[in-house]
Order: sequence, then structure tokens, then C-alpha cells
Amino acid sequence: MAWAAPAAAGGAVITELRISALGVIEAAELPLHPGLSVVTGETGAGKTMVVTGLGLLFGGRGDASLVRAPAATTSVEGVIDLPAEHPALRRAAEAGADVDDGLILIRTVASGGRSRGFAGGRSVPIGTLAELAEHLVVIHGQADQWRLRSGEQHRELLDAFGGPSLGGALTAYRAARDAWLAAAAEVQRLESLIAARTADLDLLRAGVERIEAVAPQPGEDLALRVEESRLAHADGLRAAAALAGAHLLGSDEQADSSGAADLLASAHVAVRAVAEHDPELARLSEQLQELAILASDLGGELSSYAAAVEVDGARLAQIQQRRAELSGLTRAHGGDIDAVLSWLAQASARLLDVEVATDDLPVAVERRAACASACADAAETLTAQRQHAAARLSDAVTTELAQLAMGAARLEVAVRPAGEGERRYGQHGVDEVEFLMSSGSGMPLRPIAKAASGGELSRVMLALEVVLASGGMTAGPTSVPTYVFDEVDAGIGGKAALDIGARLAALAQHAQVIVVTHLPQVAAYADRHLVVTKTDDGAISRSDVRVLDDDAREREIARMMAGSDSEAALEHARELLGWARERRAACDD
Repeated sequence: MAWAAPAAAGGAVITELRISALGVIEAAELPLHPGLSVVTGETGAGKTMVVTGLGLLFGGRGDASLVRAPAATTSVEGVIDLPAEHPALRRAAEAGADVDDGLILIRTVASGGRSRGFAGGRSVPIGTLAELAEHLVVIHGQADQWRLRSGEQHRELLDAFGGPSLGGALTAYRAARDAWLAAAAEVQRLESLIAARTADLDLLRAGVERIEAVAPQPGEDLALRVEESRLAHADGLRAAAALAGAHLLGSDEQADSSGAADLLASAHVAVRAVAEHDPELARLSEQLQELAILASDLGGELSSYAAAVEVDGARLAQIQQRRAELSGLTRAHGGDIDAVLSWLAQASARLLDVEVATDDLPVAVERRAACASACADAAETLTAQRQHAAARLSDAVTTELAQLAMGAARLEVAVRPAGEGERRYGQHGVDEVEFLMSSGSGMPLRPIAKAASGGELSRVMLALEVVLASGGMTAGPTSVPTYVFDEVDAGIGGKAALDIGARLAALAQHAQVIVVTHLPQVAAYADRHLVVTKTDDGAISRSDVRVLDDDAREREIARMMAGSDSEAALEHARELLGWARERRAACDD
């Protein structure tokens, strides 16, 4: 549940909360108002179980001791009305939830300790409920004050208060930081490349020079092997071709020698004259003709081949020398010339990378320095924006604290350097933000968690929320629309309690607010008043929650003021309610 700007009217609203077998509450339905809902009840009635139930619903720790005996399981169900495209709807849909009619969340805790979560009818991890809570609710209670103890939360709150100008400065800083980190990474890459490749540069160059001197061509080794074999057997090849040609065409040296081509031609002539009388013989005659022509052509090619074969000892010696050179390369770099050429391409690319890296390094170093300077400038601008926002936030919260029974308290938002050197430049800037507080005049500023009590911390958080809501902050799609306060009025009364009620009502103009209180001055400001009542049948105590109408509300306010609903107490209650209505109307105007 992270800090976020309050949601404007019309944002997400928890419309209903159903609790079953939780602590002293046997079963209860709480219809909640989009403005200020107040929960009251006698001490021990279980009104804090409402806050506990909300905590469970939104991913809080499930404890089996919360299950009301003799039930086996406690359950909390929340119905949430969300505008279209709300991030919680998108996250729930990603988890498989049905969100067509809003969002329904359920959390169960069994007496055996097993805990389960459901969103839109689909079982989901408890962590998913906590993720949804980041967009839906912030719960403030004395046990939930870690937000005021976290420097990161302080920074997030200040940045939210700073609005678009501070947000723009943060965006510009992150862009400058990304550019600087990218430039630094490029310098490191080039330096690493040069360092890694320098050791084998001489070996690479020697290999490249040797291959380039030989200048092999793709497939050359195979072609030379074929040519060498032909030259080495030239006499035999020529003689064989000449003899085969003589058998087909006949020999010029023997006048009466007939070749196979002449014999086939004679055979064709023998059958051609009578072939017309029998289709089968005609077919055979055609084949004889084709064979005679083929034998004549083949004989001519063999004779031409025999005439063309040359015995070239010089060329043979040249080929053998070339093959020896190529063999030396294949032994050193691969199984064949194609593998040698592949090694050459890779080695040349590596040499080029080192040469380019060497040339590019000075430019990259210069760019890194320029980006570092731009990042430092952007960080300085961001710091100035934060300091300006810190001064405004300090004054605004201090003013609010004066109306929350902490008139002598003073809040100061300190913006300091977060570290030294390059380590300072984190994702969120170079600043460390801390909330400091002085509890009274002459008292030193101390970290807020040490300077304020639990009840005072709740009031500080209320002041912070009111300042955010009333400071012109525009609610965006990630705004938290519901705030829950427990024990915000601890240890105060009288006019101070009326002031706290007024501030809660002011916050409720911008967000849904749910407050558990024991003070009538706070309850008088409610848009909807719920009361937790406790019954005891002699054996089992249980609590119920109901919405009060105007008459019942007057009686509850009277009980809270005087412990009874006597006519005098009722008159005081009516007077308090009227006074609160007038004050709210004046604030609205």
C-alpha cells in the first residue's frame, strides 16, 4: 500500500464490506459511503475488527486466532465500484477475475491457518490482493506507521506533492541518467573489447595475412583435385576415348572395319522397307533409328574428347603446388577451403572490431563525460524542485497540525545528498528525503518516528493526506481512492477533536474515508454512521454492525458524549451535529 495522490470524486469506491466470524463479529454487512464513513461502538464491541477485516481483504497477514469459534473459517468480502480502465481492474483481469460488473474481493482464513484469496470469482494468491491494494486503499493505524519510518516513502510523498513540475524534473533526470549509463556501458564495452582482443591480435593478423597471400577461392580445392586427376591420367583417358570412338564409328586405318553406328544403321534399313506392314515392327524400326543416331553422336563426342586431351606436365606441377598451399591452410584453419574462408571472415571482423573500438573509444569517453555532466545538471534541477516542494509541504503540514491538537508541532521535510560520487546517482535522483518534526517550541527537530507518539503519527498522516488532497493534486489512474484511519483521535478531545473531524471531512471531499473513532466530535462529521453493538447471551458475546438513521445517530452521539441518551444528552448531540453540518457547509463554500 504505497503513497499516492487522493482520488477525486467519482473514483473507485468500496461500496460494501461483509464480515463473517471475525473476532467478536459473528456476521455483519457494512454499506459504505463514497465520502466519510464513521464506525463507532462501545469499548470492546469490536469496531477495530472493521479495520482488521479491511487489512485481511487487501492482503494483510492472516492469523488463525482471528477466526471466531466455533466457526471453521472467517471471511471478508468487499464490493468495489471502479471506473473503466482502472489499473486495479486491469490487474484483476490479468489474474483471471471477472470484472464485468465491478470487482468483488474475498479473503478467507481457516482455523487451521490456511488463507485464501479470491478476485472476481477466481482464486488468486494473497500477494495479488496486496497488489490490488496499492491502487485502492491506504490503511492508517498505530500499527501501520511504517510509512512514516521509511525514507523511500518520504521521497515518494514529496514527489507526489511536487506535482507536474517536480515530476517533469524527475522524468528529465531519469532520461539523462539512462543516457549516461548507456554511454558508460559503451565505454566499458569498447575497453573490454580492446583488452580481450589485444592478446591475440598478432596471431589473428598472421593468419589473415597468410590466407590473403594464398587467396583461395570457394571450392577451389575440390576443383583442383578433379583437374589434377585428369592431367595425371591423360594418356589413358585419351586412348580409352579413341578406342571407344573407333568401336562406334569404325577405324580409319581398316577400310572394311564397320563401327556399331554403321551396323545399327544397316539394321534399321533392313526392317524399314517392310515395317509399314506391322505396327510392332515399325516401333522397333524407330528404336533402331534412334540408336543409330545416338551411337553416331556419341562416337563423335568420344573422338572429340580424345583429340582434346592434352598431356601438360607443367600445368600438372602447377596444380600440385597450388594444392599443397591450400592443404597448408586447411590443416591450420579447417577441413576445407570453405572453412578456411569462414575463419578468415571471422578473424577479419574481429580485427576490424578492435580497430574500430580503438578509434571509437576517445569519442565514447567524451560522450560519457558530456552525459555525466547533463545528468548532474538534471539532478541539480530535480534537487531544487524537491527543495522548493519540501518548503511548501513543510509549511502546509505544519499549518494542518495546528488544527489537529498539535499546535506547537512543526514538520520539516529535509532534502539532503544521498551519497558521494557516482553512487549518488540513483534511479530517483541524488537526494535523501526525511521528515523531521519538533514536538514543541524550543524542541529540536528529530526523525518523525522518534518525535511523535503513535496517535500523533496518525494525525501527521492525516495532515499529509489532507494537504495532498487540498493542494490541487489531480487524481490520476493510479490514485488511491480510499483511506482508512484507526485511532487517529487517540488522546484528544474537545475542540481539537472537532478540528480532526473537520480535516477528515475535508479529505472526504476528494476521496472515500473510513474512520474508526470513539469521539462524538469526529462522528458528527460523518456522511454515514455505522455502529458496532455487542450482545451477550450469558455464554457467548458477539457483535453486530448497523447503519444509523438520524434518530439513532443522535442517540449514539449522545451515548458517546454522556454515556446515556437522556434528553439533555440528546439535545447536546443535536447541537453538535448541527454545528458540524454548518462547519462542513462553510468549508464546502
